[in-house]
Amino acid sequence: VQLQASGGGLVQPGGSLRLSCTTSGLTLDDNIISWFRQAPDKERERVSGISGTDGTTYYADSVKGRFTISIDNAKNTVYLQMNSLKPEDTAVYYCAAIESDGDDEDPLEYDYWGQGTQVTVSS
Repeated sequence: VQLQASGGGLVQPGGSLRLSCTTSGLTLDDNIISWFRQAPDKERERVSGISGTDGTTYYADSVKGRFTISIDNAKNTVYLQMNSLKPEDTAVYYCAAIESDGDDEDPLEYDYWGQGTQVTVSS
């Protein structure tokens, strides 16, 4: 199983980025895919998740109304559209997979992780 995160970069405040998490060897229907982020000297934070089983989504309060998660089963890819980016969104973003009946709130419970992609929001 592999997860490949991509799409990070440098963007000005108010700008947008779309992250992609391309999976292989994984049946998305049986998993929840989440995006976590970790800034320097901060704990890893779950920002969004989507169930491949029923499409249920989760957003942290800090990103609600700005970020949108979606899934393309044909491409085995989960996207995170990030709009109205703020400097506090700066972090390394990781995608991770957990079986649908797992505790998706706990990063320690996730089975597979991508390598991370850097997002920097700065003028």
